[in-house]
Amino acid sequence: MNCSISGEVPEDPVVSKKSGLLYEKRLIERHISDYGKCPVTGEPLTADDIIPVKTGKIVKPRPVQAASIPGMLGMFQIEWDGLMLSNFALEQQLHTARQELSHALYQHDAACRVIARLKKERDEARGLLAQAERQIPMAATTAVGATALSNGKRAAEDEEMGPDGKKIRPGISNSVIETLTECNAALSQQRKKRQIPATLASVDALERYTQLNSYPLHKTNKPGILSLDIHYPKDLIATGGVDSNAVVFDRPSGQIISTLSGHSKRVTSVKFASEGELVVSGSADKTVRVWQSSENGNYDCRHVLKDHTAEVQAVTVHATNNYFVTASLDSTWCFYDLASGLCLAQVADATESEGYTSAAFHPDGLILGTGTSGSLVKIWDVKSQANVARFDGHVGSVTAISFSENGYFLATAAHDGVKLWDLRKLKNFRNFSLYDENTPTQSVQFDHSGSYLALGGSDIRVFQVASVKAEWNHIKTLPDLSGTGKATCLKFGPDAKYIAVGSMDRNLRIFGLPGEDQMES
Repeated sequence: MNCSISGEVPEDPVVSKKSGLLYEKRLIERHISDYGKCPVTGEPLTADDIIPVKTGKIVKPRPVQAASIPGMLGMFQIEWDGLMLSNFALEQQLHTARQELSHALYQHDAACRVIARLKKERDEARGLLAQAERQIPMAATTAVGATALSNGKRAAEDEEMGPDGKKIRPGISNSVIETLTECNAALSQQRKKRQIPATLASVDALERYTQLNSYPLHKTNKPGILSLDIHYPKDLIATGGVDSNAVVFDRPSGQIISTLSGHSKRVTSVKFASEGELVVSGSADKTVRVWQSSENGNYDCRHVLKDHTAEVQAVTVHATNNYFVTASLDSTWCFYDLASGLCLAQVADATESEGYTSAAFHPDGLILGTGTSGSLVKIWDVKSQANVARFDGHVGSVTAISFSENGYFLATAAHDGVKLWDLRKLKNFRNFSLYDENTPTQSVQFDHSGSYLALGGSDIRVFQVASVKAEWNHIKTLPDLSGTGKATCLKFGPDAKYIAVGSMDRNLRIFGLPGEDQMES
C-alpha cells in the first residue's frame, strides 16, 4: 500500500480514523500542524485521529531499472525527456501570455487616446456653448439699437471717430472727479489716524516662514503664473497664467472656486473688485475681461473690452471699486467705469513711444503710477490725466510698481533690482540690487499695513520697512521652490500671515508660519 500524499510505500504508516486513508506519519503530522485538515478529503483532522499501523520490517525491493547501469541511464533519459517537454510547454505558455499582454496594452493605449480625444471635444463644445450664450444677449442688444454691446465693446457702426482716426472718449466727468476727490479726502483722513494692527504678523514670525502648501492651479503644458491678487475679507486668491486662464482659489479650503476661460493668450494681470464679486483680467490678446460671480460660484464673463491695440500688461482697481485702469504696450492707459465697462478716457503720452509694462493706483486714488518698457516710471494726476512726475534710473522694463499704505513710499522693480522713491521729495532714497545682472527682479509688493516689503526674482526677499534714512532690515529669504528661478508675482496675505507666490511653473505656493495654516483651517 502506498502513502496518499507521496505515493510511495510508507516507512512509518498511519491511517486516518475518519477517511481510512494511509499516510506516511511524518508527512501527515506536518500537514495537520500546517492546515489542520485531511489533505485528500479536506475534512478537519487532528493528531488524535491518526492510528499507527503495525507492519513487519521488510526490505524494499529495488526497481528493476535501478539494478543496472543501462537501466539507470534509461530512467535518466525518460526524466530528461519529460523535463524538456515540460520546458517546451512552459515556453509556449509564456509566448502566448506575452502576446495577450501586448494586445491588452495596445487596447488600453487606444482607449486612453479615445478618452482624451472625447474629453478635448467635450471641452471645446462647452467653450463654444459658453461663447454662444454670451453672444445671444449681445445680438439681442444690437437688434434694439443699443449703442453698447453686452460684452462692453461698442458697436462698430455707432463708434464716434475723431479726425485722427482714433475713438472719441466721453472723458472723466465732473461727477466722477467729485467721487474720486471725496474718496481721496476720506482715505487721507483715515491714513493720518492709521495704526499698525495688533494682529499683524511679527518680525519673529516672518523669520520662521516656510512653504506651507503648493497648489497646482494651471495647465502643465503651458506652465507659469504671471499675476495674482488676494481678496482679504474672504481670503480668495486670483491667479493669471500662461495657459490663458485665470483661476479663483479659496485658500482656507484649498479648493478652486472657478477657472476663468476666455482669453486666447497669457493672462498678464488679474485683480479683484466689488468685494470679490468681480475679477478684472488683462491679457496678451489685447483684451480686458470683467468676470462676475454667479450663484453657482463660477465667474462668468460680463464684459470683453477691446480698446487697446497691443498686449495689456497691467490692471489696477481704484479704491472706490467703481473704476479701474488698464495699461498696455500700445503706450496708452485706459480709465474704465467698472459697472458699464465703458472706457471714459484713453491717455497717451506723446513724448514717449515705449509701452506700459506695469501700473498701480496710489492708495488715496488720485495718483496713478506706471512703468514703461523704456525703464521710466511715470506719475499721473488721474483728474487731469496729466503726467506730473517721472523717475528714471532703472535698467530694463519696469516690471512691477507698489505704493505703500503710508502714502509717500513707492517701490519699483526692473532688471537692475528695486528702487524706493520718496513721493514728497520725488527722489530715489534706496536701492536693492540683490541678483546678478542676468536675473531681473520680477515683482515687488508692500504689505497692506506698509510694514513689510517683499520682492521676487530668483528667490523671495522680505524687508522691514523703515524711514528714508534708517536701514531697511532684511528679515527673510524664501527659496523659489519651483525650480525655474523666476518668482513672477507675490502678495502678502491678510495681516501678512502668509505670502502667496507665483512662479514659472503651474503651482501657487503659500509661505507662512508652520501650524498657523492648520489652526486657521
